[in-house]
Amino acid sequence: MEKQMSYFQKHPDITKSCFRNLMSNGQFKKASIHASMFEARVTGAPHVQLEVWSAPSQERPTFEHAVKQEFKSIESGYSFGPSWTTHWVRTTLQIPSDFAGKEVRLLFNPECESMVWSADGEPLQGLTGGNGDPKRHEFILTGKAGSNEAKRVLYLEVACNDMFGLGDYLIGPPDPNRYFTLKPVELVVKRPKACALYHDLVVLRQIIDGGLSEESPRWWQALSAADKVMTAYDPTDVGTLDACLEITGEFFKAKTGNAAHQVYAIGNCHIDTAWLWPYDETKRKIARSWSTQLGLLEKYPDYMFAASQAQQFEWLKELYPGLFARVKEQIKRGRFIPIGGTWVEMDCNIPSGESFVRQFLLGQRFFEENFGERCKVFWLPDTFGYSSQLPQIVRLAGAEYFFTQKLSWNNINKFPHTTFRWVGLDGSDVLCHMCPAETYTAEAKADQLISSVKKHKDIGYTNESLYLYGYGDGGGGPTEDMLERMNRMKDVDALPKVKHAHPNDYYDHVKENSKDLVTWNGELYFELHRGTYTSQAKTKKQNRQSEYLLRDVEMLSAIARSLGKDLVYPSAEVTRLWKLVCLNQFHDVIPGSSIEVVYKDSDKIYADVLESARSMKENAVVALFGDSGMCAAEEATGMLVFNSTSWPRTDVIAVPGMGQHLGTQQVRKRDQAALMVAAAVPSGGVQIVSPSNDADAVPVSAYYDSNGLVVLENLYVTAKFNSNGHLTSFVDRRTERELVPQGQAGNVMRLHDDVPIFWDAWDIEINHLHKFFVMNASNVAIVDEGPLLASISIEMSVGKNSRMRQFVSLSAVSPRLEFGCDVDWHESHKCLKAAFTWDIRSNNATYETQYGVVQRPTHRNTTWDMAKFEVCAHKFGDLSEFGYGVALLNDSKYGYATLDNTMTITLLRSPKSPDANCDMGHQSFRYAVYPHQGSFNESRVVQEAYQFNVPLVQLPVDMSVAATCELRGSSFFALSDAPNVVLDAVKAAEDGSQDVIVRLYEAYGGRSKAVLTTKLAFGGVVKTNILEEQMEKLELMTAAGKGQHVVVDLKPFEVVTLRFRA
Repeated sequence: MEKQMSYFQKHPDITKSCFRNLMSNGQFKKASIHASMFEARVTGAPHVQLEVWSAPSQERPTFEHAVKQEFKSIESGYSFGPSWTTHWVRTTLQIPSDFAGKEVRLLFNPECESMVWSADGEPLQGLTGGNGDPKRHEFILTGKAGSNEAKRVLYLEVACNDMFGLGDYLIGPPDPNRYFTLKPVELVVKRPKACALYHDLVVLRQIIDGGLSEESPRWWQALSAADKVMTAYDPTDVGTLDACLEITGEFFKAKTGNAAHQVYAIGNCHIDTAWLWPYDETKRKIARSWSTQLGLLEKYPDYMFAASQAQQFEWLKELYPGLFARVKEQIKRGRFIPIGGTWVEMDCNIPSGESFVRQFLLGQRFFEENFGERCKVFWLPDTFGYSSQLPQIVRLAGAEYFFTQKLSWNNINKFPHTTFRWVGLDGSDVLCHMCPAETYTAEAKADQLISSVKKHKDIGYTNESLYLYGYGDGGGGPTEDMLERMNRMKDVDALPKVKHAHPNDYYDHVKENSKDLVTWNGELYFELHRGTYTSQAKTKKQNRQSEYLLRDVEMLSAIARSLGKDLVYPSAEVTRLWKLVCLNQFHDVIPGSSIEVVYKDSDKIYADVLESARSMKENAVVALFGDSGMCAAEEATGMLVFNSTSWPRTDVIAVPGMGQHLGTQQVRKRDQAALMVAAAVPSGGVQIVSPSNDADAVPVSAYYDSNGLVVLENLYVTAKFNSNGHLTSFVDRRTERELVPQGQAGNVMRLHDDVPIFWDAWDIEINHLHKFFVMNASNVAIVDEGPLLASISIEMSVGKNSRMRQFVSLSAVSPRLEFGCDVDWHESHKCLKAAFTWDIRSNNATYETQYGVVQRPTHRNTTWDMAKFEVCAHKFGDLSEFGYGVALLNDSKYGYATLDNTMTITLLRSPKSPDANCDMGHQSFRYAVYPHQGSFNESRVVQEAYQFNVPLVQLPVDMSVAATCELRGSSFFALSDAPNVVLDAVKAAEDGSQDVIVRLYEAYGGRSKAVLTTKLAFGGVVKTNILEEQMEKLELMTAAGKGQHVVVDLKPFEVVTLRFRA
């Protein structure tokens, strides 16, 4: 025999192990492919000279500032730090003459993130330090060196954080004293044939180790090719590379069949707008990542890259205008793809419906104004659940497709579909796809492409899928290695066909060719990260406050402008504030899953929003009512109130600073605010309130009954509390119905253990339900005894280190029982819930979502039911049976649970990572119970929850002047014949015209023919999409003395936007 026979088929595991050694850069690297990778490499003077300037504190200076500073000489081994600091390294490079004619690269690994800048201030490429994956240490200095190269100067901006922040484990709180060591800085020449062979072998190894099974002939062919390469390769003889490449080339010649699965590949670098790093670091991550991708787009002509989030593009435009111009050029070429259509990749649980609208309005307008195109795909790979109103809003924003991935993380039930039609609350649908590779940061691996076939759950309907690859969050997106592998895997037997494509191409193809796709109705509930409904309570509260304050600002300003008042509508400032609110709705900020510094930043942002919005609101109120006797509260003899809701309302209002000398019936004891009744304030209109007017309200009272229970009682209800602070009886006096079952109670504080499996701030696990302790009051006392407001205080210790004080109040004009809470919270891995058990039976509870409601089970019949042990609600959850129900309202809480007849609201959590101080300290919030006759659909729960969150706008006035106010009793906007319709927004049109936008929605799940009346004068009205573009012309009718009105037909849960022409 002329040669030794191979018996690899008899010992495949040994062959595989030896092949791994051939690929290893570890113990056997001198015998591996890595031994042949470099032709030449130099380091140190005169070829590499390094100098550094370190920015003070945690400043992130510009290039222009940094290069003017005094630099000092350093060498490899220099230590950068501490955490979050920035260091600028000036590198002076001299390419050796013997590198002539070769591609020369700079190797720079500071073990953290960095950016390569040219000497004239152009950002060139990002680098990702560290020794494992992901890493990116190489920068191409020149594609072909000359024989007498001049010295080159580059600047490297070193950021002392790694790709995932600075924790001692992935989500650990940042270590403030991390340091990073600069590895040897080199100029290198790589050997092209060795690199080509390396990429071939990586694909072979992926097929062998995880792509195919040993039952596949192609698996054996791959192993055979690997075995032949090991035989042919000699690390001391580069001449053997040709024979090895011939072997691998033969393997890759075998092509896939015509009926093979088609993968549409797209590069991306999912960048969390904040998470384990602050916003300011994200701005640099964007530049590092996108500059890198621009270089790869130039090198690989078939490659395409997608990036989402208009906010990130705007930051690039403001901070890196030259880089932004390069991005725009690639967008024109169709290679760099802006996608998503929203301002940020927002959370889809917490933001309001109007916030959803603004995400798309801001995002689509930015993309159209800057790039001349809108996004057809709503792109949201990493968000923690998806509201059932999203399909309608996506459609109204001019998009029709949806991409996500997160449901593959479900920890109880596996989501059953890959490509399907998602049908929302109103019946709107979008084409939805989730990568069967089950990742949006794939690594261009053969086994992942094979998973695109194996794990495709709808392959019987559509034989194609998307494949998103590239390192995210500072990893910089796809690497050169990934693109080399993708080129090799385009058309290879045993793999699906692969092509780079615009995501639109994928969706358009499926839309045209897959007619029998299944549908999924309702919310896409995420069976994980349920703690994000509660973590970072202050952030969620400030978001709610901002949403409704901006609502008032826009409504009052639009009315004032339409009336010709002395007010310029503050369009630019309103837009600025909405951008900030939408920014903080990013899916790792408002859910509560970021590090502490992010919340320091978000607090500053909210302070800016609230201060500016309050100022604009005051300006609008003054413009509207300044001639109505406006004065300081101490000088006022009455109040002018404006009702921004679309129904008449009667409230007890509190006026701090107004004295009792005016005949005020009651002063609230805890803050000395004067109380008065604002009766029958017209919808969208104005009323004048006298301090002495009780509007015939039957007095409310507080007293102790014969059993020692504390009683709050008005015309509507009687509430009794025991010495533990528990609501032991709640009677509807109108129906004489007791709502608390015998031996049960409401307002029961449960302190649960709250230790998740891993994702601390993210997760509440089902096992937390099993272990809790009931907290009892140490003191219950009467505070206010009526006649307009009665209240009690409840004080208790909570856990070992925390205290709570509640003010429970009942007004004379409503059955709503309110609980105002102040908590000094200092627990660790505990969760506080308030539980209410009602004498009501229903298999489902109703929870508010954006622009509507969803019903969820109150039982655990199936694993799908059980998985919803903690759910998201907006302003209320409701438990109703035929004829009666009770709603649990809130002003800033989102976590609810209902099991049988007990509904709980989650008040506070205390996770310790990634923010070690999450929610520690003072917390204040309110919730309320609202009993109602009739089932939910027959109730006013939506309206009551709105009133609980949107107080009347108050203005102290001189009654003698206010009595002559021309706007008194006016109803600027009012709805009639539509108790199920809510007027949610009134604002100026975005295009700068004098038009007014009005947004309505059907709230209960029925149809309506609503009559919207306005006292303002308009020239016409059209129905628009949420981008304020005409869809349908409506008739604007005028009735003598009653203003103008339009009749609007609404389907169940439909969102309608009207544009009133000036």
